[in-house]
Amino acid sequence: MQLRKISRAAEHMTRRQILHAGIAGATLVMIHPFSARAAAGQAHLRLMETTDLHVHVFPYDYYADKAVDTVGLARTAAHVADIRAEAANSLLLDNGDFLQGNPMGDYIAYERGMKEGDAHPVITAMNAVGFDASTLGNHEFNYGLDFLLKSLAGAEFPVISANVVKAQGADPTKDTPLVRPYVILERMLTDGTGEKHPIKVGLIGFVPPQIMNWDRKHLEGSVTARDIVATARAWVPQMKEEGADIIIALSHSGIGAAEASDGMENASTALAMVEGIDAILTGHSHLVFPGPAYADFAGVDAEKGTLHGKPATMGGFWGSHLGVIDLMLERDGGGWRIAAHESTTRPISVRNEDRSVSALVESVPAVLASVQADHDATLKYVRRAVGKTAAPMHSYFALVADDPSVQIVSQAQIWYIEQMMAGTEYAGLPVLSAAAPFKAGGRGGPEYYTDVPVGDVAIKNVADLYLYPNTVRAVKIDGAQLKGWLERSAGMFHRVTPGEADQPLLDPDFPSYNFDVIDGVTYRIDLSQPSRFGPQGEAANPDASRIVDLAYNGQPVTDDMAFIVATNNYRASGGGDFPGAKGDTIVFEGPDTNRDVIVRYIVEQGTINPKADGNWTFAPLPGTSVLFDTGPGGAAHAASVSGVTLEPAGDGDDGFARFRLIL
Repeated sequence: MQLRKISRAAEHMTRRQILHAGIAGATLVMIHPFSARAAAGQAHLRLMETTDLHVHVFPYDYYADKAVDTVGLARTAAHVADIRAEAANSLLLDNGDFLQGNPMGDYIAYERGMKEGDAHPVITAMNAVGFDASTLGNHEFNYGLDFLLKSLAGAEFPVISANVVKAQGADPTKDTPLVRPYVILERMLTDGTGEKHPIKVGLIGFVPPQIMNWDRKHLEGSVTARDIVATARAWVPQMKEEGADIIIALSHSGIGAAEASDGMENASTALAMVEGIDAILTGHSHLVFPGPAYADFAGVDAEKGTLHGKPATMGGFWGSHLGVIDLMLERDGGGWRIAAHESTTRPISVRNEDRSVSALVESVPAVLASVQADHDATLKYVRRAVGKTAAPMHSYFALVADDPSVQIVSQAQIWYIEQMMAGTEYAGLPVLSAAAPFKAGGRGGPEYYTDVPVGDVAIKNVADLYLYPNTVRAVKIDGAQLKGWLERSAGMFHRVTPGEADQPLLDPDFPSYNFDVIDGVTYRIDLSQPSRFGPQGEAANPDASRIVDLAYNGQPVTDDMAFIVATNNYRASGGGDFPGAKGDTIVFEGPDTNRDVIVRYIVEQGTINPKADGNWTFAPLPGTSVLFDTGPGGAAHAASVSGVTLEPAGDGDDGFARFRLIL
């Protein structure tokens, strides 16, 4: 199967010339057993998958403003070049979520814009690599339909999606599609003897129907989304009637329950049960398949890489892996059938025992060159202000008082989740936010603190506010669970003896990222009481109660009150072992990262005011003081910390500054 090369200039180059030009790494050509065994009437077809690229073309972290080895389509393209050199027959397919997800995507959407005839950089890069087709992911809709369709206009490959439609008919085959639901690629296969045969490869695409909630403001009244499995059952027979020899599902949907249920978000396993589908490309979950993450899933063979016996792959995210499905095809009458299959992935980097990262491939120069101008413009964008802050955002006192660096995260999370809850059964419930300080000294040292002054806020400052690429979640909890959540956080502090001076405050074994502050309620922490939980969340004193005066809108919180709490995927799924956050209370799984939500909030607000509102403090203990260490930079902000009385107390260890807190 002769496919497009990485660039037009490379179309007629030999493998040796390509290697010399640096278009692929100097990897020896490896012959797959299927190719070695293929006889007359047998052909080895390699399916290559990227998924969840999220505009990551360059190996660059725009938030941290530095080059990295773990991301980038330009790196993944090196694997593509190698496989094309190894295989006589191959297809390169993308599984969606390419248009949004890093500052380059935001730069194009919010700053440069997409006019008729403009080229979107990720589409330009995908053209350079030579994709055969792509499906839409849920994030393709984040900037609205007009932006999406203008961006797709530049694609030199078909983009498909069967279950997002402009109008529904009596069944999916009668719908008015937004983009074509499927495509049948007509190619020539080279068999084991070198003879060429025609083949028709059917590709059909799917996206989670939850887009109608996630991007309601962009989609409501313009499109609707059908159930994935039901849509497949309607279209696949028609594809067969049109002559598709094999059918590959481009499922921008995770690997989930084995049996179908209406409206599934993670429908790929159930989708594999649809008769006529031969292979599944999965994504959305930002995981790797085959791989141990799915070892215990029903209907899944996580080692062989099959879903209900059919070959499948998931190629990580941000270009971290290339998913590969090898098919041994045999002539079957006038068509083809799959005689054998194998699923693997190829990573672009490896993490070493010392946690360092080593690159396994080098970037393809032609791919980098195709978007160099947009990369340079994005660097200027992330280094330039996207909004202003009316109060300094620092984390020097985040462990002892309500804090502006945590406040801005909570403001953004509440803003986002209130939008997501609108129109749902949870719309009338109070929305709270749980957020923790990530940069708060500790092992990171005396400089390891957030410190953004009043004035301009650049996108790269958001990495300082939120270190991790978590995604937003919301949980529904009751008042008892809310109090338990706060009791778990209060394990940050040593027990204090009333009336004694200068007692140590912070437990060094308690990580700051587990010190959740919950915004939207008021409460005090009584340090004279023992902690209910140990540093790792283990039960210590089950009847202990440090949280006092817990109130919502000035009224005491009762055990049976209901709340929605905005948080992240780590916490909501059980990370840190918090009451109310064990994975069974999740009511919303957002597709957006917490970082992206903060950026969007700043852009929309223009000027933010993250000044801490003092919703929590310590219960007074007359004649009592405690000591804690923070970064020397905190001295400039100590006088403005509300709700506590602070005094300098000399130098701490290892360059830290010590402060006294009067209880």
